[in-house]
Amino acid sequence: MPRRLTPPDPQLADDQIRLEALAQEHAPAFLELVQDDAVQRYTLVPSDADELFVTRWLKRYEDGWADSSCAGFALLVDGAVAGFAAIVQLDLGGREGEIGYLVGPAARGRGAATAAVGLLTRWGFDELGLERLELRIDVTNTGSERVAQRSGYRVEGVLRSKYFKEGRRADTGVWARLSTESDSDPLGSPG
Repeated sequence: MPRRLTPPDPQLADDQIRLEALAQEHAPAFLELVQDDAVQRYTLVPSDADELFVTRWLKRYEDGWADSSCAGFALLVDGAVAGFAAIVQLDLGGREGEIGYLVGPAARGRGAATAAVGLLTRWGFDELGLERLELRIDVTNTGSERVAQRSGYRVEGVLRSKYFKEGRRADTGVWARLSTESDSDPLGSPG
């Protein structure tokens, strides 16, 4: 049986954001977030996301702590939910994971996504013992590509026509960072 994953204590935070383990209490804020056009365009959130979708989404991450399959957080700016950040796929045995995130319109362009990816990256490497983390980004999402670059990830390639949602296909860039790579190297080369 895999070990039970527990939310970090103290919570992951910096001078700008705080990451709080996802719970059903976040549903009202998430219901608002999933209505955003960019969230619907660049994520797997369906265009008709409703309260039931949000409840199930949050439950997946609540369950993920128990079975160690994922680790989800509400991204808080100034104490208010401004987005989502998670290790959306977690393989503790294989020592790897995939980070996903979304930021609502009010917090975009303020460094919240970069801060969240940085906090999750350090936690994944330092506390969970991961050796590889990935980001999967729609190649037309230049904002997320900038987040990846600023966070020390480097693009490894493009999965052509990989992303499929509601009849639309898109290319997905695979960005990765290894635990052996330096925080201070923006290109993510070995440190």
